[in-house]
Amino acid sequence: MRRILAHLALLTLAAAALPASAHDAEHDRRTGGVGSVQLGPRPFFLADDMADSPLKRRLQQCAARRDEFKPTLFSIGHRGAPLQYPEHTRESYVAAARSGAGIVECDVTFTKDKALVCRHAQNDLHTTTNILATPLAATCIKPFTPAVFDAAGTLVAPAAAECRTSELTLAEFKTLRGKMDAFNPRARSVAEYMAGTANWRTDLQAGPTSGTLLTLKEAIALFKQLGVKMTPELKSPSVPMPFEGFSQAAYAQKMLDEHKAAGVPPRDLWPQSFDINDVLYWVNNEPAYGRQAVYLDDANTVADLPTAQQLRAYRAQGIRIVAPPLFALLTADTSGNLLPSQYARDARAAGLDIITWTLERSGILADGGNSFYFQTFDSAIKREGDVYRVLDVLAEQVGVLGVFSDWPATTSFYANCTGQR
Repeated sequence: MRRILAHLALLTLAAAALPASAHDAEHDRRTGGVGSVQLGPRPFFLADDMADSPLKRRLQQCAARRDEFKPTLFSIGHRGAPLQYPEHTRESYVAAARSGAGIVECDVTFTKDKALVCRHAQNDLHTTTNILATPLAATCIKPFTPAVFDAAGTLVAPAAAECRTSELTLAEFKTLRGKMDAFNPRARSVAEYMAGTANWRTDLQAGPTSGTLLTLKEAIALFKQLGVKMTPELKSPSVPMPFEGFSQAAYAQKMLDEHKAAGVPPRDLWPQSFDINDVLYWVNNEPAYGRQAVYLDDANTVADLPTAQQLRAYRAQGIRIVAPPLFALLTADTSGNLLPSQYARDARAAGLDIITWTLERSGILADGGNSFYFQTFDSAIKREGDVYRVLDVLAEQVGVLGVFSDWPATTSFYANCTGQR
């Protein structure tokens, strides 16, 4: 027995000595991607936190089946799993897949040499990477400037910077490390500026040996290895287009071409954009892939949402899927019940399918004032477990295809327990 235990201990130590990528590769080689998923404690905490209801009892009973949970297309990894991992990094994507996301997002932008890379915006390197602490800070179009305070200590001008992928070659971009997307507006130094992570997130997975940045091609290869489907978003450039001869149409085409070259079939791809011209380009020029093209709605308030007539016009132009923010789809009555919104009813009446964004991105729900995402129904949100009430109305009454989440384990748990595909 001692010999067996000693042998097991040596195997454990050897496995622990492997780099994370070796662990990941071996896991994926053995499982053929992500098989059963690893949800961790948060989804169960949220179910326990719910007020008593048939849904709470259903979710708690389902918790006993935790070894049976599988990836689900209802659960979409928004930038990976950025509640706890730096967004659009290898580590974040792997976490999303392992927590049951059946679809994972790479936001696509381009470098100085027109390579496609995964970043939420072309001009966000100062908040999502360590660029300001590297020699590449010299490439930033707006160098770091410290915060300015008056004699009374009141903030007069916040700290600022702006750094773009389009100022870097691909080789330079790949030297950077991802960090949690945040900045400290009161910072007087680069170190303070980079240390602004919200207290409901964590920097535990954002160390100097993690935060691996990826090209789109690398992300596609990783997603195929993990066995997940893909929803790349073509991000609006911060530079005028065409960029050194690189037109918007060429940009939209190149994003699809990289997936096609990797053998990604149309059924496994949901290309998306906030620019209707990009979506219509795919619909009209790549109909097989354009069939699942997603038109993202950039409304900031209910007043910004399209009318029923506009929604019908989208469908008439060949758009089949719209993706508004959460607030567009829900409302609350005076008794605190969550209900489908007028927009949700109009979109379905127009023959449009719906995806929505973004869950687990609003911090502590019980604090109230959950602003952007919950603005139309925040009065009905009283506790953390209410996130499942939101999901339940979205799935059962609105009929969304899927939900983007910063922590896909939550949506994966709900989907597995309620039979979403």
